[in-house]
Amino acid sequence: MRLVLGSGSPRRKELLAQLGLVADEIRAPDIDEDPHEGELPRPYCTRMAYEKALAVPASPQEIVLCADTTVALGRRILGKPADEKEAAEFLLKLSGRRHQVITAVAVKRGDQIWQKNVVTAVKMKRLSNLELNAYLQSGDWRGKAGGYGIQGMAGAFIPWISGSFSAVMGLPVVETAALLSTAGYPVYGAPTGESA
Repeated sequence: MRLVLGSGSPRRKELLAQLGLVADEIRAPDIDEDPHEGELPRPYCTRMAYEKALAVPASPQEIVLCADTTVALGRRILGKPADEKEAAEFLLKLSGRRHQVITAVAVKRGDQIWQKNVVTAVKMKRLSNLELNAYLQSGDWRGKAGGYGIQGMAGAFIPWISGSFSAVMGLPVVETAALLSTAGYPVYGAPTGESA
């Protein structure tokens, strides 16, 4: 059985490695990630992971793992900023406030898709102009939902989280291991139905 990671994210690759797993192949799907009008963050994130899984071509012997991470400020979706100006806007909105990070995971085997989403509450401290500008200049905001990555320099801006740290990074390892096992992937060595 082959494992296909439907994501080009180096963080997801690292988090998979925490489980002792290395994808046999990486096939990043190319889908439209624009939210539908009025779409709320959690359903949007769940739909993205599902559509990514559908978009990755796979044989019946392959298990596809896809995920999507969305930052939600109330009902507002803060996706990946288009440029530094938008990153600054997002960070100023999050500064001094609590928000939610939603990561949805989808695992596909044949015609079946198993899904789970994980919601983590995150507090960002009030950012000074110096902190904000230093972070923007670092470029670490690029390609990150909400304009920040907790595993990088912005980790110093997050005094508190309630939930899954790995989900905030982009892949909740507990739930991912459970979904892969459900789909029949031998996460812990022995194939499903055999003793370890």
